[in-house]
Amino acid sequence: MSMIFALLAAQMSSQVTPVQPILKGTGLPPPATEEGQVLAPVTALLAGIGARDAVRIGEVMRPDATATAATENADGTRTVKHMTRAELLARFAPGAERYEEKIATPAIEIDGDIAMVWAPYTFSINGVRHHCGYDHFDLVRENGRWLVQNITWSSRTTGCEN
Repeated sequence: MSMIFALLAAQMSSQVTPVQPILKGTGLPPPATEEGQVLAPVTALLAGIGARDAVRIGEVMRPDATATAATENADGTRTVKHMTRAELLARFAPGAERYEEKIATPAIEIDGDIAMVWAPYTFSINGVRHHCGYDHFDLVRENGRWLVQNITWSSRTTGCEN
């Protein structure tokens, strides 16, 4: 009987993908881990959004960083907008409205000096959900520091879980 299990195990191991697919996160990684270090600039960027502080956001982005928003409007039309770093940062000028963007269950992938964070998010204005979608952060490590190279997000007002 153990020979059958050994043969099945050998056959199954030859069918396993060498790199496991991205799984949705089950919790935030400890800060001391490499995953925690990758997530740190993302967390700082989100805090900058909440503070409507373009300087704080810019501190964790590369000078040539970019952003892309893929929006699905309530009427079903879709738009894709590409932004420079300066255009993105201009969206977070001080104002009376309180912004809050929360991510959940981040998937973090790292290969050498590149990494990505993929997570569902909700965006609220003055405590009321405005839209939701998925965030995708591309990061690079330069001189031992992780920085955001690109942010891509989807945005919709329907189908939000939270």
